[in-house]
Amino acid sequence: MIKRFEDLIAWQKAQKLAIDIYGAFSTIKDYGFRDQITRASVSISNNIAEGFDRNSKADFARFLYFSFSSCSEVRSMLYLAKKLNYISSESRVNIMNKANEVSKILTGLIKAVKTND
Repeated sequence: MIKRFEDLIAWQKAQKLAIDIYGAFSTIKDYGFRDQITRASVSISNNIAEGFDRNSKADFARFLYFSFSSCSEVRSMLYLAKKLNYISSESRVNIMNKANEVSKILTGLIKAVKTND
């Protein structure tokens, strides 16, 4: 049984994704873009953590949807980053694969939380 949000694979992988985002965009001079994508990436794991410590499964599911939405925002910005030449194709594909994995895990977690309601 999972007792802490730190035990959730979704949270662990979301943290790794945020680290990758920070690394990939650390030298970008477009501070607005960099701030937006890093904040969205951090929001994924933060919403998982906040929702986990709420008082109800319904609240947890709601925060998991917030996490999922933030992950979608990151994915959208990765496409834009490539079009703006802020990131290489290889790096974008690598990070996109990780973001897609987090999205899939969140989808499964949302289903599990809602099923156990």
